[in-house]
Order: sequence, then C-alpha cells, then structure tokens
Amino acid sequence: MKPPRWLLVLALLAINSSISQTITIHATRLSDQPLLSPSPGDAAAGIFNPAAAKVGNKTILLTRDQDASGTSRIGYAESTDGIHFTRAAERVLKPETPYELNGGVEDPRLVQINGTWYLTYTGYNKKDAQLCIATSKDLKHWQRHGVILPAYQGTWNKRWTKSGAIIPQKINGHWYMYYLGTKADGRDYMGLAVSDDLLHWKDATSEPVLPRREGAFDEQVMEPGPAPIFTTQGILLFYNGANRKLVYGPGWVLFDRNHPSKVIARSDGPFLTPELPWEKVGQVPNVIFLEGTTVEKNVEGWQISGHQFKGFSLVLNGYYGAADTRIGGVRIEVDGYSGH
Repeated sequence: MKPPRWLLVLALLAINSSISQTITIHATRLSDQPLLSPSPGDAAAGIFNPAAAKVGNKTILLTRDQDASGTSRIGYAESTDGIHFTRAAERVLKPETPYELNGGVEDPRLVQINGTWYLTYTGYNKKDAQLCIATSKDLKHWQRHGVILPAYQGTWNKRWTKSGAIIPQKINGHWYMYYLGTKADGRDYMGLAVSDDLLHWKDATSEPVLPRREGAFDEQVMEPGPAPIFTTQGILLFYNGANRKLVYGPGWVLFDRNHPSKVIARSDGPFLTPELPWEKVGQVPNVIFLEGTTVEKNVEGWQISGHQFKGFSLVLNGYYGAADTRIGGVRIEVDGYSGH
C-alpha cells in the first residue's frame, strides 16, 4: 500500500533532517442535520453521547437516552449506511442498582475483546458518579459487573470517576484503561487504570497521565472518548477537551505502545468545534462530545522504500453528542508518521 501522496513529497524534502512523530486529521460531517434527535418518552430531553460498533454491514449505536426528569437509559439503534438509524423500542440498559437509581446509566463506551463486548458507563444516583462495566455477546443483553473505580477512593482522583476507554489489547501482560477522575481541588484530569481480567481495575499511576495546559482548548476538561486505537506509531486516543468557557471539541493524544502513561504527541487544538445551530444550542450549549467510532479503513505499517519513514492511515466514522441533546456524525481521516 502506498503512503499518502503528501508524505512522499515530505520525504523528498526531509531526507537529511530529523522528523518527529506527526498526526494529521481531517474531519467532515456526515450530515448537516442531526442523525438522531429527542422523542417523547425515555428520550424526551435528549439522545446523545453514543458508543458505536460495526457488526457485519451494520453500524450499531448505544445511545444515552434522557427523559424529562433527567434519568438516563442506554438505547439501541442500527444502520446499514452509518447515517440513517432505526431505533429499537426497548432500552438495553436501565437503572436498577442503588448506584444507578434516579440519575441512571450514562455515557457508554464500547470495545470488543475475544468475542465479548465490554461496556463502560457512568452509574449516577444524583449523588455520586462512578465508573461501571457490563459485558455482552450481542450488544442487546448485558450482564453488570458493578462499579470498577469507586468514587473518592483513587490514588489521586478523590471525587467522581467516569469515561472508561479500554485499550483493546494487552500491554506487558496487563489491560489498561484511560478514564476521567477529579482531584481534591475539584478539577478533572485523565487517569490510567490497570487490570488483569478486564473486570477488576485499580489506578496504574499516582498522578494523572495528561498534563493540564493553561490557555489551551482542553484547559478545563480532558475526558477520554472512544476506545483507543493501537497503531504502529502508538496508542491513539481521541479525547474531549473544553476550555474555560466550556466550549467542547475533540482532540487527540498519542501514547507509547509499551508505556501507556507516556505521551508521545498531542493535538494543539480540536479537530471539530460546535458550528451548527443544534451543536450550539441544547441542554448544554456549545458541545461536540465524541464517544463512538467505527473503523472504515485501516492501513498499518507502510514504509517509504529507501527512507526511514513509517506510518498508518485510518478512516473512521465518529458519532458525537451535540449540546447534550442530539447525535451527529463525522468522517475522520487520520494519517500518522514518524521517521528521521
């Protein structure tokens, strides 16, 4: 497979220079209209922040459906083109346990490992938000395994826990997951947890893994998005950043393949920002929150003959919550390379 044309030109210009790790992303909305919008009943207030999966020729979304009282459930929708979705009448996960009652089950993230789907979600009882996990073989019937990172009990995260993005393969014999925690100062940070069985987790570090950057697009929030993608260049994680004005947009960070707490490269800004009216106005204004992706094309490990360049190319469909009210879609084209 040939590398991108722009990289061939770059290679000719940089044969004798030092080249650092580089990621380029081009994002194009799948539609200028929402893919899914609120409807009477369990999704009267909003349908947003979906997890996504590709099963055969179908794209599956597990959606956060919020009713008028503010209680959330996990809904199910499917599509054959990744744009037009049909919603199931029944929600696939409803609040049942004490740590879910009243607030509900929120913000799902999906990964498939060895034929089993692992769903991380936030259990919220309108007092505490805690990161939970459930498993399934068919994306419709789920077995709960409880809270995996209890609130108030971390090595550095002293309040709530949320947003578990599991790396889909082992590193040095262990499973790892990025998540959102809150320090005692009340500010949110990105952490890293470790597990031997994907069901029992603990902090892998004594401090957050993503430094805060004052004045940047992510100075206020750095929240993991979909499951990371293991590439030849590193672990690619999309995450949701927000500035002091709480304008949300997705960026990216590349972690070391063998040391998932080590940052190799990081975006300077978001690759998608709220621009359309339904992204700017809703329950929470000015939010694009990416939580699900499906891989449409993946070219790994290409190399330019005669030169020490290597890289990967990805095409993904991304699905995001817009203003905590609706769901939008975006085509994400990623090229990554390194060399010297």
